[in-house]
Amino acid sequence: MMTWIIRNGTLITAAETFSADILIEGETIAAIGKHLPAPENARLMDASGLYILPGGVDVHCHFDLPMFGTVSSDDHYTGHKAAAFGGTTTVIDFISQDDPSLPACVEAWHNRVGGKAAVDYGFHMNITHLYEHTLEELPDLLNAGISSIKVFTAYNNRLRLSDGEIFRVMRVAGRHGLLTLLHAENGDVIDTLTADALASGHTSPIWHARTRPAWGAVEAVLRGAALAAQAEAPLYVVHMNAAGEVDQLAYVRERGLPIMGETCPQYLFFTEDALTRPDGAKWVCSPPLRTASDQQRLWEGLKDGTLQVVATDHCPFFYNGTRPILYEGQPVSIPGKELGQDDFTRIPNGLPGVGDRLPILWTYGVGSGRLTPNQFVALTATNPARIFGLYPRKGTLLPGADADLVLWDPKKRLTYGVDHAHHRTDYNLYEGWELTGYPVRVFLRGNLIVDEEKWLGKRGQGRFLHRNPFEGRV
Repeated sequence: MMTWIIRNGTLITAAETFSADILIEGETIAAIGKHLPAPENARLMDASGLYILPGGVDVHCHFDLPMFGTVSSDDHYTGHKAAAFGGTTTVIDFISQDDPSLPACVEAWHNRVGGKAAVDYGFHMNITHLYEHTLEELPDLLNAGISSIKVFTAYNNRLRLSDGEIFRVMRVAGRHGLLTLLHAENGDVIDTLTADALASGHTSPIWHARTRPAWGAVEAVLRGAALAAQAEAPLYVVHMNAAGEVDQLAYVRERGLPIMGETCPQYLFFTEDALTRPDGAKWVCSPPLRTASDQQRLWEGLKDGTLQVVATDHCPFFYNGTRPILYEGQPVSIPGKELGQDDFTRIPNGLPGVGDRLPILWTYGVGSGRLTPNQFVALTATNPARIFGLYPRKGTLLPGADADLVLWDPKKRLTYGVDHAHHRTDYNLYEGWELTGYPVRVFLRGNLIVDEEKWLGKRGQGRFLHRNPFEGRV
């Protein structure tokens, strides 16, 4: 096992910023301090002028996900590799409930990952059907290392449970230390407005946003929180994008409820106006992009702690899947958003983002003064690790933690885009954006896997993470 000593870096955690050396022995951090003695066999790395951050933890990713007759273009190797280049070393994916047996679903998703994983990973379990034994099988997810489940108030006749079913699921989850995740929209309103739009001949991408109004998300957040309160269960609301959602989250948290929320970079940096562009299909995701005033409230929620996490909802598709790209020297083409060129309801919903999150949020969050470096670490690593049963193994810089480190050059400048992001797709949302501050070296459990633009990692090096039960609100 490799021994490293990294000298002269500035360590940034969720709580502190300080100068120190880090000793890595094998896969974990052995010591942190000034002027640490170097073991004879240690490799030395000088981090002068660099920040050292814990590896990012992205708790909302979709890899190799079937949708609309195609599949998301990043699998559990290509997406993990993109994550690593962006400074993220832990990801959590979602298991589809494609079988009445939850253990069979878990096994199928492990088989789907196969030997591809390039960073460490975990699973959430989608609960989209209540079969005869589903509630009985829920507690056994903990034995499989899965401590979170997801329910939906949208996608009628596909993914949605009724409110009564959600309540029953939450009661079992709350008793057994499972955290419930909620996709909060109003499926009934969406179905009605979508049918109206299509009947009127409205088929362009902007109608994806216009048929999923923010009020549906706002009421669904409060409804989900009320169900959780009555079920005596914790709740985590995913991909929050509307000002009213943040207001509802603040309301329930002020009353002491164990309810938390995340947002994603696309909601902080783009509005629904992007959907009116000629290439507007690139920005089709669910829930949709909102308005500038919604963005402002999201930033306030991050700043004041109402929102706890910035994840990505990474679920990329090709913009034009009829044209191959080169990935690791091989041509790749996967049907993508061109499938909905004449009908917004057929555009695969999802965006690339797992490699963009940290670089974009650093320049335009920390660099703009909206967030402190410590808040950046809390939102992208420490809070998600705490909420999802990975702390202190992940998400922090402490002796005994996994040596997942990001050496960050705060002065590095580059023009960002598809070539830097390493996603296996043909576009990037942030093409041409100017960045200041970027990850230059990334360690996964003591192994250097990214060195500037060099990929030193490999398929199969990532490990499945058995996560602990939910312990309390962050």
